[in-house]
Amino acid sequence: MAENTTKIARMKELAGLLDKAAKAYYQDASEIMSNFEYDRLYDELTALEKETKVVLAGSPTVKVGYEVLSELPKERHESPMLSLDKTKEREALRDWLGEQRGVLSWKLDGLTIVLTYEGGELVKAVTRGNGEIGEVITNNARVFKNVPHHISFQGNLVLRGEAVIKYSDFEKINQEISDVESRYKNPRNLCSGSVRQLNNEITAKRNVHFFAFSLVSAEGVDFKNSHEEQRSWLTSMGFDVVEGRLVDKENILDTIQWFADKIETNDFPSDGLVLIYDDIAYGSSLGRTAKFPRDSIAFKWADEIRETKLLEVEWSASRTGLINPVAIFEPVELEGTTVSRASLHNISIMEGLELGLGDRITVYKANMIIPQLADNLTRSGMMAVPDTCPVCGGKARVKDENGVKVLVCPNEKCLAKQIKSLTHFVSRDAMNMDGLSEATIEKLLGRGMLKELADFYHLKQYEEEIAAMEGFGEKSCQNLLDSVEKSRTTSLARFIYSLGIPNIGLSNAKLICREFKNDFEKIRHADAEELTQIPGVGRVIAQTFVDFFADEENRRIVEDLLKEITFITEEENNKEQTMEGLVFVITGSVEHFANRNEMKAAIEERGGKVTGSVTSKTSYLINNDKMSSSSKNKKAKELEIPIITEEEFMERFL
Repeated sequence: MAENTTKIARMKELAGLLDKAAKAYYQDASEIMSNFEYDRLYDELTALEKETKVVLAGSPTVKVGYEVLSELPKERHESPMLSLDKTKEREALRDWLGEQRGVLSWKLDGLTIVLTYEGGELVKAVTRGNGEIGEVITNNARVFKNVPHHISFQGNLVLRGEAVIKYSDFEKINQEISDVESRYKNPRNLCSGSVRQLNNEITAKRNVHFFAFSLVSAEGVDFKNSHEEQRSWLTSMGFDVVEGRLVDKENILDTIQWFADKIETNDFPSDGLVLIYDDIAYGSSLGRTAKFPRDSIAFKWADEIRETKLLEVEWSASRTGLINPVAIFEPVELEGTTVSRASLHNISIMEGLELGLGDRITVYKANMIIPQLADNLTRSGMMAVPDTCPVCGGKARVKDENGVKVLVCPNEKCLAKQIKSLTHFVSRDAMNMDGLSEATIEKLLGRGMLKELADFYHLKQYEEEIAAMEGFGEKSCQNLLDSVEKSRTTSLARFIYSLGIPNIGLSNAKLICREFKNDFEKIRHADAEELTQIPGVGRVIAQTFVDFFADEENRRIVEDLLKEITFITEEENNKEQTMEGLVFVITGSVEHFANRNEMKAAIEERGGKVTGSVTSKTSYLINNDKMSSSSKNKKAKELEIPIITEEEFMERFL
């Protein structure tokens, strides 16, 4: 009796832990334990329920999901959307199939959606929700990248599929929208937030894709009792269907391996496979349990686990202010690659693992892709959390975010938060350093290689570490370092532009340099009155320029950069200033110049200015297609600004 009481107490504890983790993952878009740890606790709870023959009310093993909390309309599903039983054993999957044929397909890691069509029109889209009640997101589904709005079938059609955001789109969104990273840590969470937006304009920008995986009903269509026939029919209707293959007991193991080999190159997130009996009637005859249908089963990749030694915990600052712990350990081979580091996500996960330096840990790749810590075998105790930011050196503090402890840097001037200014500094028209994308710069920041702009010129000391970074190698590392060295010699105008001074574009920088004959000492000590004497430099521009060089921190940054850079001696411009005071906009292709930048240079040499948009201050719009219906042409006509061709420009001004 006492033993059973102890087991039930453990079951309550496990249910609480799993509920907390699921709520964080599905509702708060955060992560408080690894998938490996969740599965381990879930399996322990399942085993205890079988042993005690007790299933507690609200147990995660019988709940399908959580109640939805958004303001979207709710709707009850006609039939419950159940979870799938699962296995990690390949042979168990073959034994489950038996003598039947089945369809084996990807188990996509996104948000399950039910679509309804009537008379060939998409009339409704509902999320899975808690399996019984979902959220109506019809307007959002209409802007998914690949959902047909109209199909040839005129009867009532209901199908299910997974809404996903591809890895490539996820990376682009994270680079372009700085606030997304703090809310979404992976494509699944980003997709969940995107699909459930109240404004479908936001959904449209997120490139959500829909992949059909099962047909619920199609009025009057004979599918010859075959799920594979249903999949083919859905494809013929214009739907993208989850990739799958017909299997039997002879080829299922080879087919599982075929899927495993494709994981590394997949552009969409998946967390395993799904096997369903092809024989629809046979599968239906098996019925269902309280939680699982008996006609299908999920397969999760058996994690290849390796034991290793924790060497250190590196704290990586990000643009959101979060300082994330990263475990550094003795290299191990996992799923065919060498792994030596894994994100620990936050302080709460570290505390749960009781990590100390030198501990024996086990590591694996979640879904065979992302390195994670599975367990800490030594558990020597929680190591100290740093009290300073690894990038700016400012005071860091521990913060509670929805029950999860995180380390943050509150310094708004921290370089890690200035990722856009760093990207601007290395851009083509500024210091022109190839190989330094925003994602690469973020990695360098995270590893403590960049603390100020001048540190770009000290990357040579990290050559081995950069070459070993994901996506790099010796050749790409050398190309990056060569590009950095080449940028040491530049023009003063490019350098001033690279500093990211508000309102100072490259053309303004050139105007200022020309006025002061490339004397940087005079330029940085110029006052607003002197600057406003330059044609094209107004009081606002002049004041922001003066304010920049008046700031002590900016002056220190500039001084450190001057130690690394040599300015080229530019020939004095003897061109007649025939375009002084004129403002041009160039659009479309050019024929007599190598490109628009060459034409822009010719204008600026002669005192003119080139801007990107047509305004009331524009003097001429240069467009070889004067009859074009482009927005710039329309704007120029509205403002009665002359539109001239390239030849007319050359005849008039050159």
